[in-house]
Amino acid sequence: MPKEVFVEALVVGAGFGGIYATYSLSQLGLHVKCIDAAGDIGGTWYWNKYPGAMSDTESYLYRYSWDKDDLQTYPWANHYVYQPEILEYLRHIVEKHDLRKHMEFKVEMKSATWDDKVGRWGVITSKGLIFARYLVNCLGVLAQPTYPEISGIETFSGRMIHTARWDDTIELVGKKVGILGNGSTGIQVMTAIAPIVAELKSYQRHPQYSVPSGQGPVSREYRRSINSSYDEIWKNVLGSAVGFGIPEVSRKTMEATPEERQAAFQEVWDRGNGFRFMFSAFGDLTVDEIANEEACKFIRGKIDEIVTDPRKAAILKPTDLYARRPLCDTGYYQIFNRENVDVIDIKANPISRITEHGITLSNGEQHKLDIIIFATGFDAIEGNYQPLGICGRNGTTIQEHWKNGPTAYGGISCANFPNMFLVSGPQAPFANFPPVIESEIEFITACIEHAEKSMHDQQTEGKVRHVAIEATEDAETGWSALCDQLVEGSLFKKTSSWIFGANIPGRKPTTNFYFGGLGSYRTWLQGVIADSFRGFTFWLD
Repeated sequence: MPKEVFVEALVVGAGFGGIYATYSLSQLGLHVKCIDAAGDIGGTWYWNKYPGAMSDTESYLYRYSWDKDDLQTYPWANHYVYQPEILEYLRHIVEKHDLRKHMEFKVEMKSATWDDKVGRWGVITSKGLIFARYLVNCLGVLAQPTYPEISGIETFSGRMIHTARWDDTIELVGKKVGILGNGSTGIQVMTAIAPIVAELKSYQRHPQYSVPSGQGPVSREYRRSINSSYDEIWKNVLGSAVGFGIPEVSRKTMEATPEERQAAFQEVWDRGNGFRFMFSAFGDLTVDEIANEEACKFIRGKIDEIVTDPRKAAILKPTDLYARRPLCDTGYYQIFNRENVDVIDIKANPISRITEHGITLSNGEQHKLDIIIFATGFDAIEGNYQPLGICGRNGTTIQEHWKNGPTAYGGISCANFPNMFLVSGPQAPFANFPPVIESEIEFITACIEHAEKSMHDQQTEGKVRHVAIEATEDAETGWSALCDQLVEGSLFKKTSSWIFGANIPGRKPTTNFYFGGLGSYRTWLQGVIADSFRGFTFWLD
């Protein structure tokens, strides 16, 4: 890349969001450049290549909806796609639509500064300076890995690895492995490696509720049925709350008899998928603690049925609310029936330190390990922005703008940051990411198209040099208040998790998502456009 590059739109990130943003903006006829610090496309799925990495969205929905021909012809053999398949699919889309010509990899954005005088962003990267009229950040929600603060971590003589920075050269067969973290990633890793390692120890602070995924091959008849129904499928998904293609019922848990409740939970357990279990048996599990406890009791009962060692079962059974992001698995609880797999309750017996040879617990118990895996999650959303020097109008930095917690109008635009857009930014919908991303990018494209048309119309009259669009402060504040209002009464708010940033020590929990549902969000976006981009200010120079 030359030391200085001039483009009309710069897309940062080449995952699901960056690929679609590059496609959409290039379709407008803009000169687009897409950069990524990684070595190729994929975003989250480029980095998260740990054993067992799998989407928990069914295969027929974990893709772009805008290419119907591709929806019906691209192969997928199982109900859920694994990481290599997702990466291959994204590469296929990029090649099919000739998007690589817009892309450059191993280019990291270091800072971005808005220049009012010329109406553009100056972006310093690891390979030079890029000037762009529009800056579209597709940095992802879960991209900045977090590590626990444990004494002695630097002394360990074996291999240490974070699941978000997996190294394919690591050899697990026959090794003594310890893993910290038992969220979606930890569950997937443990289930995948339990049969091949000599020992596997799960160091668990908060037990998780997990249900079967329903993973398995699909029949030709199933695929034909999906292909023939795609129009209706996507209509329903885009109008739904969570966008996972599952029934979202309204019946109340406690209006059913005990026998009816058991049967309903058993049905969604047998079908598989965490979101189906949470939203398709009953409609009040996330707002009614009594109803929620009925689901908890059912899953705890399943753990007792599956795990034959009462000590392990007791440690694995959660006691808090079923109100984190719903998890699913391909045999997680079953691995604890293996003699080589154990679970250690580090809430009752915390890790004292990491030593040269392994982990020492507070009671003095020592565990010799060859490998320590950190499945300890991410600094979600704002973690990707905090290291960057993004500076908007009047010298306002993104860190200053978010000093009381990250906000963005519609999850997309920040006041005082003209012509800058965020994909999956703070307070975007809590729903299936691909359709959320599509909804956001289609709206961002509409914003830019409107700005470009306004600029073109003025230029023909010799009246304008450049154009800018940004959210107003009142609009951003109002959206943030709406997000706070929507989460009131939700049990998600009562449970400590990354969804509210509570996994980062010392950080004040904030409302990081819009909980009004995907369908309502899309209706809101359409209303903003129809109302002459309500909440945005355009200015021409």
